[in-house]
Amino acid sequence: MDNLRRYGSPPYNVAVIHGGPGAPGEMAPVARELSSITGVLEPLQTAASLEGQVQELHDILRENGDLPVTLIGWSWGAWLGFILAARHPELVKKLILIASGPFEEEYAAGITEARMDRLDEEHKAEARSLIDVLTDPAAADKNAAFARLGKLISKADSYDPMPYEDETPDYQFDVFQEVWGQANGLRISGELLELGRKIQCPVVAVHGDYDPHPYRGVEEPLSRVIEDFRLVLLEDCGHRPWFERAAREEFYNILKREL
Repeated sequence: MDNLRRYGSPPYNVAVIHGGPGAPGEMAPVARELSSITGVLEPLQTAASLEGQVQELHDILRENGDLPVTLIGWSWGAWLGFILAARHPELVKKLILIASGPFEEEYAAGITEARMDRLDEEHKAEARSLIDVLTDPAAADKNAAFARLGKLISKADSYDPMPYEDETPDYQFDVFQEVWGQANGLRISGELLELGRKIQCPVVAVHGDYDPHPYRGVEEPLSRVIEDFRLVLLEDCGHRPWFERAAREEFYNILKREL
């Protein structure tokens, strides 16, 4: 898989970072929308370790970006951008965190339960069955199960979604399992939040009020460690603001003002 898509014309001073990990391509609609005003890079993370993904993103920006860039990370990509901005502040002039996961473990406890509560009984049973497949060492074709579970999670995460096309070229459960395990370990240990003290650029978090990832798990921890930080809360908005009927226009207006 080619690990970079380009949108618009140079200079490429914006990069959008997808979620997952192991589900590249989801930020393509955002990249296309922003390319009307600036060149945009969409790295597709392929490395199967946290350190590998940080290095991969570093190398893509060094080789292809007009530095420093505005880094826009969604979901897992928000954490990846956060880690990169802390370790390589010379690469990032502004960090925008969209629908980030919480930065302290106490805020993460209810996410799975909230998602399951939003599914009907049929989809809830299917989700549990898919989780069983993914946790079974002997199960085959985990990528297909991972992709289908992602669809169910997206359903639970959305408030009033518009129809959209899945632009993820390759679901990679092995990448998810390895990278997420390492990243979650950083949160549990407190190391993830501590990295925020090294970030030198402005940080803006954009979060939906219906997102099962609680916005207070972003706002309260980051307010303690980042001097130039603010959060914008979108009403009637789930985990993917660019697909939310009520929030989409405001979401894009916010991004364009920040660039």
